[in-house]
Formats: sequence, structure tokens, C-alpha cells
Amino acid sequence: MQLPALQSAKLIRRYKRFLADIELPTGDVMTIHCANTGAMTGCGEKGYIIWYSHSDSQTRKYSHSWKLTQLANGQLCCINTHRSNQLVFEAVQNKQIKELAMYNEIYPEVKYGEENSRIDFLLKGEGLPDCYVEVKSITLVKGNLGMFPDAVTTRGQKHVRELLAMKKQGHRAVVLFSGLHNGFDRFKIAEYIDPKYDRLLKEAMEQGVEAYAYAGQFEISNGIPTALSLTESVPYIK
Repeated sequence: MQLPALQSAKLIRRYKRFLADIELPTGDVMTIHCANTGAMTGCGEKGYIIWYSHSDSQTRKYSHSWKLTQLANGQLCCINTHRSNQLVFEAVQNKQIKELAMYNEIYPEVKYGEENSRIDFLLKGEGLPDCYVEVKSITLVKGNLGMFPDAVTTRGQKHVRELLAMKKQGHRAVVLFSGLHNGFDRFKIAEYIDPKYDRLLKEAMEQGVEAYAYAGQFEISNGIPTALSLTESVPYIK
């Protein structure tokens, strides 16, 4: 996934969920848009280097957008969790997700279930059961351990229930944890943050729902991040 042209600045503060003040290399202060309205645990700390893009759109109130955070240890994290679906779409298309490589048809945002849900991707293949794939973003990392979620996710809990219902109907049901951070080589559910999600997913996996985690990798050109892709699956610690 190609990234837009990026510039760097220092984070002063994030506020009102979707705004951030940054300090430019010139010393000027600018307010930019933040696409992530969630907790952003560990990737929105004061003083961190952030990477932002510019838009020429005349309809936007804020023409600059926060795209990446560069942590104190140099690791990078894409803070726009909506990009996970694009990453997964490209990886499935390119047969990079080995657990899903047998499917040839990809349908995004399909309505399903009894709780008014939309599955991120419905995969189809000749002679194969339909495969319902729910994508979740990995932005929380401690040491080399990637985790999800970074806050209580009632929406995620609903998705687990919906996936389990699909599995009981004879379909495949998959939660795919997509790495937006390049600093982990293992993955687990952050049960200390959302014990209910952890319990629901464990129970669903015991009944056949599948869960996989894939690492993220950034391409750097002349010191500037230019692309992000999923690389390989990492061990899932239950």
C-alpha cells in the first residue's frame, strides 16, 4: 500500500478526538486532522515524531492529516486504522495470506448477520465454503508483542458473535489481525483491556472460528516512509 507524500513534525497534543497540534521544523505550530478517534494507546504521546500529509481539497477544514507515528525507539505505526482493510485486500489479492490463498473472489462490505453488521470481506471460491473475514488493526505494541484491542470494543464483541453464527451455518469465519505497526513478532489479545472480547473470541475459536495475525512492514526512501504492507503471520499467543 503506497503512502501519500509525507512530512514530519513533533506532536504537541491530541484533543477533541480528531484534532492534533504539531510543531513544524520551523518552530511554527499547526492544527491537523486525526483520523483515529480511538484510544491510540502508545502511539499518540507528546513529543513523538509524527508524519502527516497535505490535501488540496477545498471542502476540508483542515488540509493536513496525521498518518503515522514514529515512536521513541524509531518504530512506526499507521494511526489510520481504516487502512487495515486496504492492506488486507491487497494481501488477499496477491495471495500473501496463506490461510486464504485458495479464494479468488473478494467482496468487501457485505451485509450479514442478525446484529445489522457488515463483514469486511466475503471470500468465495469454487468448491469452497464462503469465508467471512473480519479485519482488526494492531497498533498497540509492548516490547515485541502486538495486541488488540487498545480499548474496550463492544463493536468487536458483536463481530465475534456474528462470525460464530456464520461458522455454525457451515461457513468459514476468520478474524484477521492486521499489523499497522512494525515492532512486533508475536500477538495476543489484550485481555487486561477487554476481558469480554478475549473470552468471546476464545470461545468462538474453540467452536471453529479462525484467527490469524500478520506483521506490518514499512518501506523507507531517503528517510521518509513511502509504503506499508503485510509480510508474514506471527505466532498467536492464546
